[in-house]
Amino acid sequence: MAFNPRPRVLYVDDHEDCGAMVSALLTFSQIETRVATNAAQALSLTEAEYFDLYLLEAWLPDVDGFELCRQLRHANPATPILFFSGAAYEADKKRGLAAGADAYVNKPDILALLRSITYYVSPVLVAAA
Repeated sequence: MAFNPRPRVLYVDDHEDCGAMVSALLTFSQIETRVATNAAQALSLTEAEYFDLYLLEAWLPDVDGFELCRQLRHANPATPILFFSGAAYEADKKRGLAAGADAYVNKPDILALLRSITYYVSPVLVAAA
């Protein structure tokens, strides 16, 4: 297995345009990104690959993001989980944090998203330097 010094993020969002935009933004920021469009695909990827951070949308077609968050937290307790979602009510944020997320960023706040991701993957970035 080859060593990859770049942090790896799994972004789960069923909107292809959001997936492409966030992936391009993170790639530009030297963060490798994989995109899944549903919970089943995300869980399959987490079984096959290592990720430094999970980035979730609350609204997914097969299982809601909160349930996916619970499953990911159970399987990988140390991996940070962030929500980047259009579900912007305070109740949504509380639900995400209660499900095990480390942070919750409302779409379309890209600056807050980048700050949060950088905060959680900074140990990986420092180790790679």
